[in-house]
Amino acid sequence: MSTLVDVKNLSRYYGDFCAVKNVSFSLNKGEVLGFLGPNGAGKSTTMKMICGNLSPTIGEIKINGFDMLDEPKLAKAELGFLPEIPPLYRDLTVDEYLSYCGKLHGLKSNAVQKAVTHGKEKCGLGDVGKRLINNLSKGYQQRVGIAQAVLHNPSVIILDEPTVGLDPIQIMEIRQLIKDLGSEHSVILSTHILPEVQQSCDRVQIIHQGQLVLSDSIENLNAQMNSSKLNIRLSHAADIDKIKAVSGITAIDEMNENRYQIHHQQQFNPAQAVAELAVTNHWGLLELTPVKNSMEDIFISLTQNIQNTEQAS
Repeated sequence: MSTLVDVKNLSRYYGDFCAVKNVSFSLNKGEVLGFLGPNGAGKSTTMKMICGNLSPTIGEIKINGFDMLDEPKLAKAELGFLPEIPPLYRDLTVDEYLSYCGKLHGLKSNAVQKAVTHGKEKCGLGDVGKRLINNLSKGYQQRVGIAQAVLHNPSVIILDEPTVGLDPIQIMEIRQLIKDLGSEHSVILSTHILPEVQQSCDRVQIIHQGQLVLSDSIENLNAQMNSSKLNIRLSHAADIDKIKAVSGITAIDEMNENRYQIHHQQQFNPAQAVAELAVTNHWGLLELTPVKNSMEDIFISLTQNIQNTEQAS
């Protein structure tokens, strides 16, 4: 599998302030990478460096084998970019605008029309080529923005907040488009919307205060989200020591009104054993439900751990 993005030890300083600190990652062909982070985390700075709009203080960036510092024109030719606000000329038709973008990308005149047709097909714009961009819905305008980024068939497509301001149906359509693009290119999706990553990406990275705090596959992330806690509600008080004796249980939090939260190892599911205990001991089982971690839970946990570590130091 070919590596299309290779980032090593990337750092960016503004005076004494470190906006991005020692970030390294790679992206293979056919992968969609979700790049997550709260505002001010260093997400935009990292994207600017990958796109060649900002030089790193330290580090190396290669796009499809071309070094961004040593061979910037060749490296940038391998990139397609959609900024958060699409660079559209709204008084042009879709065909006029995409033809203009094709020329900006350096396509020869005899290849521009073919590229425009292909770009429209990829992005579902086949029926709106003659319409003014200003008269299109925001969802279609976003599609036009993505089309300009893929016209020259780049190896890597970078999308910055591609669904901001769209309605739910438009969001679903753009997410599907991103997944489709990922089959032919490498895609970096920069966003602060957690469900966006779950729906569209193969891998996820979370950046916080300039540092990568998570880099993993969506499959592994989903495994982390599987329940490792149970909520139980009883009619009568339970014998905590009996519950703690169940294999795999690590801790029990006593809550109000005979409610308990049971923490257990992820590879164990003690629900059946706990239910049998409750019935055998006549505790009056009223509720037994797993607690599923969300992307938000994982995100908050990771970012808070960084903050707590820094405060402790």
